[in-house]
Amino acid sequence: MTETRRPASLLIDVGLAVAFALGLAVTAVMIANSWGPGHAVPDGLFGVIVCGLALLRRRDPVRAAVAGLGVAAVAVGVSFVADLPQEPGPITGLALAVLVGSAVRTRPARPATVVAGAGLLVIAASMLTSLDNQHGRTAVTVLDTLCWLAAVAVGLALRRADARARAAIEEVRRAERLELARELHDAVTHHVAGIVVQAQAAQLVGARQPAKLPQMLAGIELAGADALAAMRQVVGLLRDTDDAAPASPGPERLTDLIARFGRHGPPVRLRLPDGEPGWPPEVTATVHRIVQEALTNVSRHAAHAGSVTVTVDEDPDAVRVEVADDAPPAPAGAAHRAGYGLVGMRERVRALGGALRVGPRDGPGWSVRATLPLPGRTPR
Repeated sequence: MTETRRPASLLIDVGLAVAFALGLAVTAVMIANSWGPGHAVPDGLFGVIVCGLALLRRRDPVRAAVAGLGVAAVAVGVSFVADLPQEPGPITGLALAVLVGSAVRTRPARPATVVAGAGLLVIAASMLTSLDNQHGRTAVTVLDTLCWLAAVAVGLALRRADARARAAIEEVRRAERLELARELHDAVTHHVAGIVVQAQAAQLVGARQPAKLPQMLAGIELAGADALAAMRQVVGLLRDTDDAAPASPGPERLTDLIARFGRHGPPVRLRLPDGEPGWPPEVTATVHRIVQEALTNVSRHAAHAGSVTVTVDEDPDAVRVEVADDAPPAPAGAAHRAGYGLVGMRERVRALGGALRVGPRDGPGWSVRATLPLPGRTPR
């Protein structure tokens, strides 16, 4: 199955077809005037075949190039045996350049090198068989050599340009995949972790205090609804950003986040800067994600903590976020607070040119500290 050609490629092929036709006609007239009409027929025949292969090169560049070079090699032998004008002629040489350049651009290194080398061999054979021919030998040889050099140079240049374009596309796709992974993790893991913790607590408390079970089940239901809402937000972002929920929650959303966490975790104290911060959306979203991930880690690894403190400060040059708990040191062999969430936090902070520190506090507990520079302000 052949791919549909783009309009630009079609225009190029039409231009080549016109150039080939005019060139073959002019060459035929020149050979007829200098060698005689009968001598123009072989050159025209070989030229038409190679030019046709050049116009069909997109189906299989290597096979087209090999076939074209084979025809050119036969033309060299025939011109030598029959004492005809030197081959490959100017237009045939141009068509061979198109074939060689296309193969060098699009094919793997080994077949591309073979095709380029075969083109050079055809030129060398043409030079050797025309040593006794004084009818334009130098001009035709030089023209064929220049066409070959141009084909290799242009093919390599376009090959590098294509490689850079593919690398740029792959980098964009990789960034999109990472962003999607972060959004899914940040939006869903926090809620699912709360559901798991509340379900575990319901199993323990339900047997001892059945009266509290409906309240706990209601909390699980609410956490599930929050998880569904978060998933809808991510799906909305993927489908159409105009229909998506806000992707950059403001500081006031931190209150809702902490309220949800407080239903199944230790009490949280929130400290926010006075007034309306007016941060860029990317900074606001990153602050929210850092607090969300840090609280999720507390639920997973430090549910026995007595309290958690969330502090958000704004300096003239940066926003500083800290989430600290007072959980006692974990026993040996306990799970370390690491995973994709920490990776996502580091990626978000690094993307803004900030710094992240995660680890034990001087006293009991664990802390997450992030510094996010504000755009347009020079860090001190």
